[in-house]
Amino acid sequence: MSEEADLSNHDLYSLEANLVNKSMRELANGEEKDPITKLRLLCLSRGATGILGFGRTFRNMDDDGSKALNEEEFTNGIREMGLEVTDEEIKEMFQSFDEDGSGSVNMTEFLLKLRPPMPQCRLDIIDQAFAKMDKTGDGVITLDDLKNVYSVKEHPKYQSGEMSEDEILTDFLNNFEGGRGNLDGKITKEEFENYYATISASIDNDMFFDLIMRRAYAL
Repeated sequence: MSEEADLSNHDLYSLEANLVNKSMRELANGEEKDPITKLRLLCLSRGATGILGFGRTFRNMDDDGSKALNEEEFTNGIREMGLEVTDEEIKEMFQSFDEDGSGSVNMTEFLLKLRPPMPQCRLDIIDQAFAKMDKTGDGVITLDDLKNVYSVKEHPKYQSGEMSEDEILTDFLNNFEGGRGNLDGKITKEEFENYYATISASIDNDMFFDLIMRRAYAL
């Protein structure tokens, strides 16, 4: 196995396309769904960064830094994401996440519940990949971390002169940040896990998920 990871992630792009199609089919099948399941499917129908982008939208609304959202902020977040749900469904969603009836939702717990559940073996391999990338051990993956882990010399766009090393690595980081939010070039462990939890939802077999992660990150 190569010591360098594969930054092209072709397998993941294919899995993401399957995930989007599967989620859209489930949304359209007419079956009654609980609010959390519906919200999860709506996010998954936007691809691997659907839930991640959702989290960033909510964090941008957390003006007081409380890491909690009241019902109005929660409603505004759903609306800003452009999800097709009724006011009544939003209210049901909020009440589902506000388990203690406090009138607010903890964002970390909210995202943990929203993302597709994963067995421990998948969480473990995701953690290994993150630890390999986070060379400085500060809990955040940056461009400098990647330069210490990856060589882009074999990347087709580097060889053709189409992209520089920094451009390829920045593009890789941006994959985890979604189309929304501030592309700050910093990936937290939570964001990394949320991204791969979404990819995980399109893979039924634990061993296949493990193989994809090991191949992508040369673990």
